[in-house]
Amino acid sequence: MATRGVLWRPNPAEPDGEGEMKEIIDINTGQIAVRGGQCLLRAMALGSCIAVAAYEFRARIAGMAHIMLPGETPQRGANDPRYAVYGIGALLDRMIEAGCDSGAIEVCLVGGGNVLRSDKDSICWDNIRSVTAILQEKNIPIRASGLGGNERKIAFLDAETGRVSFTEGNGAEQVLWPPKADSVNDCEP
Repeated sequence: MATRGVLWRPNPAEPDGEGEMKEIIDINTGQIAVRGGQCLLRAMALGSCIAVAAYEFRARIAGMAHIMLPGETPQRGANDPRYAVYGIGALLDRMIEAGCDSGAIEVCLVGGGNVLRSDKDSICWDNIRSVTAILQEKNIPIRASGLGGNERKIAFLDAETGRVSFTEGNGAEQVLWPPKADSVNDCEP
């Protein structure tokens, strides 16, 4: 189960640097969370793992899966969300159960780095290929990604706005996918 806490986050849109309190839900390796409202989904320790950050703007529901391994589990019938096939499938199923339109779910990807800096370490590339192929097969658009590199990453998904950001190494937070407001102030991609 995902762990919870409260986080004060500075709001870059506010010139005086004021922040807001949001519940933070940590998504650890092999975990999935689906939420709406004022909370932040966070996947830490992303080396070769990939955070699949999914959002459906009309329902304003966010979901995140922390994928550790490519493909599917080698054990028949095992439902292990550490593996890309089951983890992504379970994430999408939970979002649909929460009220999302399957045709309106979009994702961003963060992670897939070669943090061991080894030429023989192919798990990062295997994860990237596996996750992107599964999403393509399911017709889920990938809106943006922060994949590869050699530094650990942390992914953030704001369940209220759909904003996806990440940090790399000890660097500053970078916005990966800002939602755009449409003419009636609803968030739309």
